[in-house]
Amino acid sequence: MQIEYEDSHVEKLFNDLSNIQASKNLMIKKIGPELTKSVKKRYDQLKASNNFAIYLTTGLGKPEPLVVDKYGLYEVRITANWRLIIEPVSVDLSPESLAICDTIKIKGVMDYHGKGSNNNWLIP
Repeated sequence: MQIEYEDSHVEKLFNDLSNIQASKNLMIKKIGPELTKSVKKRYDQLKASNNFAIYLTTGLGKPEPLVVDKYGLYEVRITANWRLIIEPVSVDLSPESLAICDTIKIKGVMDYHGKGSNNNWLIP
């Protein structure tokens, strides 16, 4: 699957996931080594899928659609509290559209269950 990013900041952090030197890795500096390892695992799984519908059927990360103010976005579980927030780049969210959706946009990492209307973004 093709990966796009919400903005250049998010792109810079995710593009640095291949940097194996922990002391220089931008995401490790921002969120720590354990969480970065979990984010990279989900990122690699998404990238390996041919389309978004296939990824959804794997159940990896327990992907779920979000509602209300985040309608159109999906969460992918990184840990018990943290979620990778992604948006399928498709015409709509119908099964037919998701079956041909070969691009997602990474919005960031957040605690979707956090208090407050803005939630708790770790990587906005």
